[in-house]
Amino acid sequence: MSDNLPIFKQEVIAIVKTIPKGRLMTYGQIAALAGNPRAARMVGGIAHYGDPKLPWQRVVNKKGYLANGYPGGKKGHQQALRSEGVVANDFRVEIENLIWWPH
Repeated sequence: MSDNLPIFKQEVIAIVKTIPKGRLMTYGQIAALAGNPRAARMVGGIAHYGDPKLPWQRVVNKKGYLANGYPGGKKGHQQALRSEGVVANDFRVEIENLIWWPH
């Protein structure tokens, strides 16, 4: 990671890189693991402006709703998840069954 990135952003990126295909994490969950449990919106901003090569499709809100800001909007987010075998009906996933916690 680049030393000129803020520590929180470095942590977020490192966490997102570890999310396995077919599993999901929430913005709040990532924020907490990165050291700032109240920074879910900051995680969303990092995702919106972040490296498109990272698996941002595997990040959803705490209720399992897909992101408007994902490239292509909620439909783009839905298509990216479907390509990994994750079903999102009405632009929402069953987060309880897909949530992932790194070890």
